[in-house]
Amino acid sequence: MASFDLIMPKMGESVAEATIIKWTKNEGDKIKIDETVLEIATDKVDSEIPSPFEGTLVKRLFKEGDVVQVGAVIGVISSDANASVSETPKTTAPEVKETKKEETASSSVSSPKTAVDNNYGDSTKFYSPLVKSIAKEEGISISELDNIKGTGQEGRVTKADILAYLPNRSKQSSSSSSESKSETSTTSTSTKSTPVNVGDNTVLVQRPAVSVGAGDEIIEMDRMRKIIADNMVMSKHVAPHVTSYVEADVTNLVLWRDKVKKDFEKREGEKLTFTPLFIEAVARAIKDFPMINVSVDQTGTKIIKRKNINIGMAAALPTGNLIVPVIKNADERNLIGITKAVNDLATRARANKLQPDEIQGGTFTLTNVGGFGNVMGTPIILQPQVAILAVGTIKKKPAVIETPQGDMIGIRQFMFLSLSYDHRVVDGSLGGTFLRRVADYLENWDLDRKV
Repeated sequence: MASFDLIMPKMGESVAEATIIKWTKNEGDKIKIDETVLEIATDKVDSEIPSPFEGTLVKRLFKEGDVVQVGAVIGVISSDANASVSETPKTTAPEVKETKKEETASSSVSSPKTAVDNNYGDSTKFYSPLVKSIAKEEGISISELDNIKGTGQEGRVTKADILAYLPNRSKQSSSSSSESKSETSTTSTSTKSTPVNVGDNTVLVQRPAVSVGAGDEIIEMDRMRKIIADNMVMSKHVAPHVTSYVEADVTNLVLWRDKVKKDFEKREGEKLTFTPLFIEAVARAIKDFPMINVSVDQTGTKIIKRKNINIGMAAALPTGNLIVPVIKNADERNLIGITKAVNDLATRARANKLQPDEIQGGTFTLTNVGGFGNVMGTPIILQPQVAILAVGTIKKKPAVIETPQGDMIGIRQFMFLSLSYDHRVVDGSLGGTFLRRVADYLENWDLDRKV
């Protein structure tokens, strides 16, 4: 009987782990080549894992909800048609050893570091290799680790949880037993703390107590909403946000698109929306003001000036959540190339078919609040970027038009642009002039442009 290991595949250059969302096959089920065995999730992208072998699934090594390192063995498939679960070889997923010193406990933690010879195998809870590494270095026992309250999926202890626990370790460990006894099934009204990573430090953010009244409905956040919530809170704590606004007369842009969109679709097989036009203008403005295309390193003292201009575009999903696929090297593409990329990414985003690498590496983000009928917005920066542009709906307005014969009143097409930026590295002068340059490119659109 031949048996094969089912491996957690690599899903992108910077993707190190994935969460098992659902097993579509049970132990003992027959599997064909390329048949889906399980569904996984990485940050914002869900994927199906097919089987590279034909046979019988004799062992699932992880449960639904477990976070698994890339390259780990997640199941065993036997090629023997008569294979049973009892014949499963003793195969375990390799534990990934963390070797980077910067990924261990923060140097600011003052608790004693006594190495513990403990692999936490007796615990009924799942802990990532990094959490176990920190616990072992800090001398945290199995029982103590099990009593740490986790904020991860299904109460899992995360790196932020264990780092937040360490400074007050003596207080928390002494009171953990009494706290567990006092918990009841009623809704808690006490204030809770959420660990938030700010640079190299982890700070506790106090959440207000919330009462639940009669008839109120409690809805559990889905996985993506939890990730979005965490990222938005983190961004507001990392970067001091400032938002500048400008109103642009985009009449020529609207007239040009109306003139060419039918021929464009007939020739290229693609719909020409406003989004590619906005992205092209943003890419041109970034080349004029490259210090918008930067990041601040984790120390908060160094600026990383990006070589590539990779523009993310916020796309709405059927669930109401947002995802941000990235158009890589947008400044090197012509309008046709940008349009094809925008339409392809938007279509696959709605169908949940994006690859992990396609939502990573962005250096600037564009969000179209006009798609919801809004005139402007104050978007939150997508870290580690330093700026995000919101474009509002285009509306007709009466305006004063200057002509050689004098001023006159006419109907023009206007829209608001709002730029939120990280005031640590982008001051009002840079933010304002960059925003004005984007508006200038849209306002001065050539009506005779060929595409």
